[in-house]
Amino acid sequence: MEKVLFCWSGGKDSALALREIVQGHTYKVVSLLTTITEDYDRVSMHGIPRALLERQADCLDLPPEIVFIPKDCSTEEYGARMQETLTRFKQQGVLSVVFGDIFLEDVRKYREDNLARIGMRAVFPLWGINTETLAKSFVTLGFEAIVTCIDSRILDKRFIGRTIDERFLSELPPGVDPCGENGEFHSFVLDGPIFRERVACTRGEVVLRDSFYFCDLLQKEVATTS
Repeated sequence: MEKVLFCWSGGKDSALALREIVQGHTYKVVSLLTTITEDYDRVSMHGIPRALLERQADCLDLPPEIVFIPKDCSTEEYGARMQETLTRFKQQGVLSVVFGDIFLEDVRKYREDNLARIGMRAVFPLWGINTETLAKSFVTLGFEAIVTCIDSRILDKRFIGRTIDERFLSELPPGVDPCGENGEFHSFVLDGPIFRERVACTRGEVVLRDSFYFCDLLQKEVATTS
């Protein structure tokens, strides 16, 4: 199988894309690549603490690969830090990177162009699939996710911190993509068919920052038996 790096946000689209890759038996994921805002030690935009992301990766039996970026990271600096990491993986024989993007053409072109510069290619297992179908499949397949970030200009506060289920999807206002593909909301996946075990966490406080509501997630200690 071809070795690939997986661009991982910790959210539902990433989880669905990873499931497709695992089921396809064509690629072998060597690591989950995630950007962390170093000022907050959290996943960029999703607001997930690094410790919880690392626990999620452990429950998926995949090693995390973290790229740290500053909170006011320029496009140039982001590109340079990503390229450094990607080049290292290319030297190890990894020539492809998997993304969970669904339909944003400009985002796809940006990723493909950047990878092409260093001789790598992008893989999009969810590309072109109807987002309503994907969102319903996420619930039907038994995935569990909490909404960790919403754009307050599009969704009101009652959507933050909720579990993505049939009720959540049915209450989304008209015009809001059911997968949040336009940035309406972001999530953190706790469990599902690709997980070895459930990520133990609890909801923390909700804060409003730069027009976005964030729901903090707190890691719970897993009890062990001697």
